[in-house]
Amino acid sequence: MHSHSHGTGEKTTTVLRISLIVTLVYIALLVVAGIRAHSLALLSEAGHNLSDFFALLLSLFAVYLGSRPPSSTATYGYHRAGVLAALINAVSLVAVSFLIFYEAFRRLQNPGPVHAGVMIAVAAAGVLMNGVIALLLYRSGGDVNIRSALLHEIGDTLSTAAVIAGGWAILATGQYWIDPALSVGIGAFILWSAFGICKETLNILLEGTPRGMKLGRVEAAIRRIDGVNDVHDLHVWSIGSETHALSCHIAIADIPPSVSERILRDVKECLHQEFRIDHTTIQFEHVECEVAHGCVMPVSEEHHHSR
Repeated sequence: MHSHSHGTGEKTTTVLRISLIVTLVYIALLVVAGIRAHSLALLSEAGHNLSDFFALLLSLFAVYLGSRPPSSTATYGYHRAGVLAALINAVSLVAVSFLIFYEAFRRLQNPGPVHAGVMIAVAAAGVLMNGVIALLLYRSGGDVNIRSALLHEIGDTLSTAAVIAGGWAILATGQYWIDPALSVGIGAFILWSAFGICKETLNILLEGTPRGMKLGRVEAAIRRIDGVNDVHDLHVWSIGSETHALSCHIAIADIPPSVSERILRDVKECLHQEFRIDHTTIQFEHVECEVAHGCVMPVSEEHHHSR
């Protein structure tokens, strides 16, 4: 049995397009304000937002690819386009964070005057903009591609809020080292957020067990179904971040295919309800396999494939 879900939705595309335009305008504002205020924190935010812009652009392209139907050369469709986009976004975040660290440590050695008032005003606009975009992305979808873009926006919202606090601290104390020190904190947050996305996307690309899913629980659920005598050669992986697949061998009694159809329906229903697994390849058999892993069946024995 093969079943697919291709609902990316026009809402997600619209949100990403609006976010791209607004982010580009804000980047220009940050660059101009950062140069005028001599603020590394604002320029760091410009770099972070530039990575956001490319992240959103990449996510939009991935949504387009993911909506394309399967073909003879891409039989699973393009679900992993979003996963690749998320991985590239995460790697770009790592690169941005190290650039921020470099410039921040350079400025910590020679702190320069900063116009804290400009920092506060521009950062306040950024908090509002990034917060609205993050909310729209949060409501538009939960796959790893959209979540990677969402992490960019959440990171920007928090880091621009930190810039406001830093601006007030500079006004209150006159200590200009606060600006590059603040940039180090922003870079550390960016780096931390990127690692989670890298880990998840690599797990998908390496066809590991989906995030939050326990293979033992899946096996136990199948074994509970009436008529299932044994489960082995069980594999669960992700085609895309929200599309999971399963293959396994299930031992049943030596019964006609018309009778085994009921067992197959119960297994599929269980996998759908409990684990949101809809793409399955299940092989029924009524004898023991010659090889435990890979399950090589004797040629002379009867076996039934259900897909």
